[in-house]
Amino acid sequence: MTHAQTQAESRFDRGQRALSRIDGRAGENVVASLADIAPDFARYVIEFPFGDIYSRPDLGLRDREIATIAALTALGNAAPQLKVHIEAGLNVGLSRDEIVEIIMQMAVYAGFPAAVNGLFAAKEVFSAHDGRRVSGEAT
Repeated sequence: MTHAQTQAESRFDRGQRALSRIDGRAGENVVASLADIAPDFARYVIEFPFGDIYSRPDLGLRDREIATIAALTALGNAAPQLKVHIEAGLNVGLSRDEIVEIIMQMAVYAGFPAAVNGLFAAKEVFSAHDGRRVSGEAT
């Protein structure tokens, strides 16, 4: 997509496309869960992070998810968002081993409790991912 095409497309449309590509159903579920309590905020989630930031051309989605998983792990208080982005990391080509290493790296900067919480979040996502694969559900 050229810069001119990106400029002509609305932030919302660009964000919706990026959200679907990155987070799939998990991201769509987050936005849908916000729609009844804060529809404007649901729209902001689509427009700003996905329409403006994730859609920028100079960093790939895989690299963006590495940064996001690291940041959410380091926060230590964002387990639901971390789980969505661990799933997104898998969607954009990160391996489980890479995700575990990203989270373990955060022990150096955010402490062991944050890293342990992140590893438990990853364990949950990996388990759910395996369950969907066994049941034949699309991942």
